[in-house]
Amino acid sequence: MKTLIVALGFLTRLPMPRVEADEADFARAIRLYPLAGLMIGVIVAGAGWLGGRVDPWIGALAALGAWVWATGALHLDGLADLADGLGAAHGDRTRLLSVMADPHIGSFGTIALVMQLLAKLVLLHGVRPGDWAMIALVPAVARIGPLVWARILPPLRQGGLGAMVARAVRPVDLGLWAIVAIALVPLYPPLILGPIAIIVLAAWFRRRVGGVTGDVHGAGIELTETGLLVAALLYAAP
Repeated sequence: MKTLIVALGFLTRLPMPRVEADEADFARAIRLYPLAGLMIGVIVAGAGWLGGRVDPWIGALAALGAWVWATGALHLDGLADLADGLGAAHGDRTRLLSVMADPHIGSFGTIALVMQLLAKLVLLHGVRPGDWAMIALVPAVARIGPLVWARILPPLRQGGLGAMVARAVRPVDLGLWAIVAIALVPLYPPLILGPIAIIVLAAWFRRRVGGVTGDVHGAGIELTETGLLVAALLYAAP
């Protein structure tokens, strides 16, 4: 239970009881990221369904607002930092990490944020009333990504939480969540894009970034979520 509270306290803005946690606890919490994602997804889907009873655009805006609120824009911040880093680094790994660590947002990050929010808003508008249950699973499947990336990609900052997270992810954790994801595909076929997107992003992160940081994990979650929304919209198209 403590691990779940730590995961929810880190990944969401949901009120959680106070618990004493150290870096090892935060590292182990990654094992339950998909479960935390499911709770986020339930909030998003509930807001979208209720708003959609008034108007599809209201539903889309309610779902997006709930998504940003529930996560505290944590992963959006990672996406903006990665965009700024890639835009300014020009292949220089040291500069990439320096720009990503800067708390200020630049033009590349701003553009990435605007495009991501617009993309989610438009894609959520296309959700049919009966498909909100599938949308609830999108944040959960996307948060399998950090388990994979932490396991197969090197941390760009040596020592500290990043290295501990990599050691905390066990093969049994990957196997368990892979089984869950595969079991959901017959019920919601668009979710098959989740594992594909996670592997493709892993290859892209290795080539363009060289490894992972917290910002890279956040950006990957956002990109996977958008890809799953695209898949859901295409699947629902007549």
